[in-house]
Amino acid sequence: MMELFLIRHAQTQGNLERRYIGRTDEALSDAGIASFCNMAYPAAQAVYVSPMLRCRQTAQILYPMEELHPVEDLRECDFGAIEGKTHRELEHQPEYRAWVAAGGAMSPPGGEEIGLFKERCCAAFARIVERAFADGLMSVAIVTHGGVIMAILERFARPKRMFYEWQIGNLEGFAVEAEKTCWETRKTVTVRQKIEAGGNFGCFMQSR
Repeated sequence: MMELFLIRHAQTQGNLERRYIGRTDEALSDAGIASFCNMAYPAAQAVYVSPMLRCRQTAQILYPMEELHPVEDLRECDFGAIEGKTHRELEHQPEYRAWVAAGGAMSPPGGEEIGLFKERCCAAFARIVERAFADGLMSVAIVTHGGVIMAILERFARPKRMFYEWQIGNLEGFAVEAEKTCWETRKTVTVRQKIEAGGNFGCFMQSR
């Protein structure tokens, strides 16, 4: 049995202002860096990370003694025409309203095609899992973006939930277990606990 910790990066200025930040390569904000005080996240034998600065900074602080393995396909979605904007700035635009109403089933206006985004995220996760099994690892951390985690868990996680039901805040995440036979036969992982900001394990409801 292998544990994987899927962790969203710490806060950026765009997050604080509630902007859609995808391809924009923001650094962590001062508040985001300060939020690491007295935090302790689960140990990991390997750390994989989105190549974007906010994720690399987060991983360097959470896992200072570990080598970071950047994975290009763990980057966030390109939000196209809504990149860098807020809901308030966009709420009267029909294309934006349709995208929100679709609940993750449509591509953002002028942005990355949603099916291709989800596919690259899930393919990257599958490669990480298979490499970790091949290397005999027992624990792996993946520091990435909220949308990437949502795409991965929508595809692979049990219990089954929809895309936006996996939404989390900065420095939150999920602890999942991958059992080799289940992965090889069904390509599924089991979500065991939510990781709260600070590294503590919170309650995760297995069924509703």
